[in-house]
Amino acid sequence: MKKILLLLIAAFAIALAAGSVIWNVQTTNHDTVLISIERGDTLSHKALEWQQAGWLPSAVLLKIQARLLNQQQVLRVGEYQLPPQLTGAELLSFLASAKPVTYKLRFIEGTTLNDAFTVLNNARHLQQDVTPLNRNNVANLLDITGNPEGWLYPDTYVYQKGEKVSAILRQAHQRMQKQLTESWKTRAKNLPYKTPYDALIMASIVEKETGAAYERPQIAGVFVRRLQKNMRLETDPTVIYGLGENFDGNLRRVHLRDPSNRHNTYRHKGLPPSPIAFAGKAAIEAALHPADGDALFFVAKGDGSHYFSATLAEHNKAVRKYQIYKRKKNYRSAPAAQ
Repeated sequence: MKKILLLLIAAFAIALAAGSVIWNVQTTNHDTVLISIERGDTLSHKALEWQQAGWLPSAVLLKIQARLLNQQQVLRVGEYQLPPQLTGAELLSFLASAKPVTYKLRFIEGTTLNDAFTVLNNARHLQQDVTPLNRNNVANLLDITGNPEGWLYPDTYVYQKGEKVSAILRQAHQRMQKQLTESWKTRAKNLPYKTPYDALIMASIVEKETGAAYERPQIAGVFVRRLQKNMRLETDPTVIYGLGENFDGNLRRVHLRDPSNRHNTYRHKGLPPSPIAFAGKAAIEAALHPADGDALFFVAKGDGSHYFSATLAEHNKAVRKYQIYKRKKNYRSAPAAQ
């Protein structure tokens, strides 16, 4: 009887040891493995897939472990970098708590909605649910009347595999609305804007005209004073924006004289009908807190900065110095000489 008892104890110990070995069997991957969980995937389906891929020893064992550990609902949509050689319990714990792989895209200050379309179309693993991706569809998605240019906040956006283009667009739009609303509340007095949208239009012009970041308030001040004096803004970037695909890189005199271009601030007084680019926080703040002074003109000096003038005579002199004499004809910052 004693021998039988000893044999039973030995058999139980062997079975326990074998069970422990089986329970703690590890995945066979020696490097990280990228796994992808799609909406609707089940643990049974993925376990079989991983077994067929060669790094999971037993799909059946993993399902048994999940049931015994009450971890059958551990799958979350996304991509994950699976560490090497995990036990089944460790794998289940990883699936329940790991952070998914993320990707990034960026909308840059001073670029346009068309540039954003290119970024979104080229973004890896982003679901293209706005098709075609054009201004009309974006305006409808974001409930914007007219041209949606300028209504996306320029920044870096983080997303997971399978996230939708529409989600990125809504996020960028909401951030711009929030920034514009907050900045508008603390705006300077006596500005020539009727609405926050007017400020956004001005900010986009400031963004396009600024080479040196510290000059944003000065440039905004010039344009604000010109509006207050009922002068035309006369800024090249607005004309270029209005030309769209017809602009070949060479802004000609005929372009500046064309009244059919609604963004031609050489022919139309006041602000153009829409923003001309994405404006960041600094440009919005500059538009709403322009620098004091008497300058009504500025000209590019060729190093990213500008020379500011209060009179046309001084401005014309600066134009001759920085653009004609130095042959800086490839870019003429506005307002232009009369």
